[in-house]
Amino acid sequence: MSDGSVFDELPGDLMIWVLIVSELLVFGAGLAAFLAVRVSDPVGFAVAQDALYRTGAGLNTVVLITSGALAAWALRLREGARRGAARLALVGAALLGVVFLTVKFIEYAGKAADGIAWDTHPFFTFYYLLTGFHAAHVVAGVVVLLLIAWQDTARNIEAGAAFWHMVDLVWVLLFPVIYLLR
Repeated sequence: MSDGSVFDELPGDLMIWVLIVSELLVFGAGLAAFLAVRVSDPVGFAVAQDALYRTGAGLNTVVLITSGALAAWALRLREGARRGAARLALVGAALLGVVFLTVKFIEYAGKAADGIAWDTHPFFTFYYLLTGFHAAHVVAGVVVLLLIAWQDTARNIEAGAAFWHMVDLVWVLLFPVIYLLR
């Protein structure tokens, strides 16, 4: 790239942004499909939605936003030559990702105990698809955060935090659409 390129201003590498944009497009398509199918059965979707654990999903929203703040803070700490504190913030962000997954697992287990599966209703097909795909990204993000805590260059932290913020953003979109929108 030439000097002064707009891409030089992006945190992390260009390829992390290609990944982030492609993932946002995939999640956007899934949410658009969810909303399109919802139009055909708003009552059925509302009834199915009532079986969700909204409190847990709300808690998970706070957990991920806090985790994203820790990831962002890690970069500031690293730039301020506080390497140990930066690593600790990254590990804390990863641990909050594990908390998110634990709450999500409890929710899935509750649905299974209630006999609710992916094929129970189209709502649940999208619910499991979208939240499961997101949970897979949380797992990947936890691994990334732990790897960058180990290889904690400022550039690595920028790229890892950018990915983690994408995971946060997707949840901030999924939560109201799946759990709250009537």
